[in-house]
Order: sequence, then structure tokens, then C-alpha cells
Amino acid sequence: MESQLGIHEAKALLDWYIELGADEAILDAPVNCYDLPNELPKAASARKPERSGKPKVAVPVISQQEEAKNAFDAACKRAKEIAESCDTVEALKSSIESFDGCDLKKGARNTIFADGNPQASVMVIGEVPTLEEDRGGAPFIGAAGQMLDKMFAAIGLLRSSPDPETALYVSTVLPWRTPQDRPPNMQEIDMLRCFARRHIELADPKVVILMGNVPCQILLGKGNINRQRGRWTELNGRPTLPMLHPGRLLRTPAVKREAWADLLALQAKLRDLT
Repeated sequence: MESQLGIHEAKALLDWYIELGADEAILDAPVNCYDLPNELPKAASARKPERSGKPKVAVPVISQQEEAKNAFDAACKRAKEIAESCDTVEALKSSIESFDGCDLKKGARNTIFADGNPQASVMVIGEVPTLEEDRGGAPFIGAAGQMLDKMFAAIGLLRSSPDPETALYVSTVLPWRTPQDRPPNMQEIDMLRCFARRHIELADPKVVILMGNVPCQILLGKGNINRQRGRWTELNGRPTLPMLHPGRLLRTPAVKREAWADLLALQAKLRDLT
């Protein structure tokens, strides 16, 4: 019986299966992978090498692991060279969008770069892009984005403000979503960290806000946001304040008190820097 689904409906259904984690096709009948064959495959008959007067030259054999490591090292080197060569935020955005050295890009729908005023005094760096952000193509959207906007509006900072002193610039610590929203691995972190650091240098904010565990781990080398939040530190020569992610406030409203205390600390710091 032929399927009644059209091409668009079939694609939507396939995307839904992938989001649920069904990323492998299966057969109609189960296959026992532990079954042994009745007969082992016969080894190919050894063929005697032809004799020649030329001396034999040993050919180095490179394992798959060595090939993968060499490819990873080359991609990391290329990422750092690209990041260092960019002298504007716009150039960095274009370079990240065209960078193909990270497998995360292959599974993501969009490259998530930034939103808001790039001349803003405050730059917020959030977690790895979520499914909602990946679909929307921008950081801090949906319910978490609305919460973030309300938080910073309470101290007079807006993404839409043309004035750098009252503007907000937001980004994510990695430009692509991870499969099934898993934590990024060390290879992905080592390869992409240079883009986030260069982004901060080019945007040149007065203050950096790191929202959540992952930005703190990647950019400060410290996790446990519950201990880090509210404690001023320094990143790329700029005052930096770890804060709870707005998604955390939505899940646990009781921590809004801590978030408000951090916002007041940010407001006081901006006054001191003026």
C-alpha cells in the first residue's frame, strides 16, 4: 500500500523521528547481531610478491585514529587562524558561517551568532543553542529569551536600544546546536572556543555576562554555576559576571532573588565604569 503522505508531510515526520532520537533505519524483521555464520570466510590466498631488482620501500601505515587526530588538529588550527584574521564582528560572523571543520554544523539547521546591538556596553553569552534557537536562527528566543529581556529591562538594558550605554548584545558560547542537546565534548570545545573569545574582543563590551554552566566551563575553565554566579571575575581583560540562565529561572522561580541581586551588581558596575 502506497503512503498517503506528501513529500512535505513525510519530511516533517522524518524530522520528528530524528528529534526523538530515532537516527537509524531498521529492517522489517529483527536481526540478531550475535549470530555466528555457519562458515567462516576463507582467507584470501597469499600471493607471492613479484621479484624485482628494485629495493622495497616501507610505506607508513596511518591508522584511522591518527587520521582523525590529524584532521582535528588541522581544523583547530584553521579555526584559530580564521578567528585571528577577522577584524570586525561582521567578518567573524561570515567566517563562522563558512567554517566546515566542525561536525556540529552538519546536524544544525542554522549558525547562531548574535542578536542586539554589537556596540552595547554589556555582552551576554549563553549556553549551547537549543532546538528552539536552532530553528529560529537567533540566540535567546522563546520563553527563555522573553525572560532574559524582562530581566535586563528591569535595569534599563534593551536589545533594541541604539544607545550603547543602554543596549544589550547577546550570543551563544557555541554557534551550533549539539545532537539531542547533549553537552559539547572536549574536541568541540577546543575547536570552537577561539570563535567565542574573538567575538568578545571584536564586540569590545565594557562587561561580559556568562549565563549558565557551559559558558563558564568553556571560557573560564570553571563549572558549577551555583558557586560562580554573583562573583566578579575577568575574561579577555573585561569584568565578567557569571549568572543563572533565564531558563533556570523559569524552571525554578525561587532563584529569581539571586538573579535580581546579580542584576543590581551589574548596574552598580556599569555606574563605576561610566
